Amino acid sequence: MSRKTRFLPLFRASCTVFKFLCGRRSFYFLAIVSVLFSLSGCAGGDIANRGSQGTAIICFGDSITAGLEVASQDTYPAQLSRLLGKEVINAGVSGDTTRQALRRIERDVLSRNPKLVLVEFGANDAFQKIDPQETFGNIRKVIDQIHGRGAMAALVTVKVGLINDSYQKEFKKIAREKRAIFIPDIMKGIFTNPAFKTDQLHPNKDGYTIIAQKIYKKIKPFLK
Repeated sequence: MSRKTRFLPLFRASCTVFKFLCGRRSFYFLAIVSVLFSLSGCAGGDIANRGSQGTAIICFGDSITAGLEVASQDTYPAQLSRLLGKEVINAGVSGDTTRQALRRIERDVLSRNPKLVLVEFGANDAFQKIDPQETFGNIRKVIDQIHGRGAMAALVTVKVGLINDSYQKEFKKIAREKRAIFIPDIMKGIFTNPAFKTDQLHPNKDGYTIIAQKIYKKIKPFLK
């Protein structure tokens, strides 16, 4: 059933309610706004493979995920594990691009019976001047493979350096298109504050605490 077909009853119900409450002059506008809000993205319940029967929660990314110059127990996957009270696998590799992600996804993610995979790539693609269209295509392939194994995907983005608003806009589009959880700009409030970093880019323990809390709030509803 298409999304359009599934939301048709909602549109009709909205029309009836708004017409009763507001009269003929305004109910069309309000009904359309209601439906557009429902279709606005996948932050709510319309996530692919919600209720996945997998077991592993996996953080799949580059050095932001792996942790650089911090103890393993201070990385965001480790702190997220403590918040959830469940094991979280850190499958981050420093320096990885989306090309490397595709090469190792079977070994590091798909073979582990994933339930939810947090996908955090893109910064190294920009640093290495990989064509953004290739980056976006690779992200789509990564998410498709995760969904193909029956797991949920969460697209986690950073906004640093060359990863600008145009990247963020496209990542959001991909998350909506693929029905993935979208967790934008996890470095917000960290990248511009040296107190939360070990160097010019990477978070320290306190920075990772902020990131873990942001991600926890986004994914918790989907792990019940």
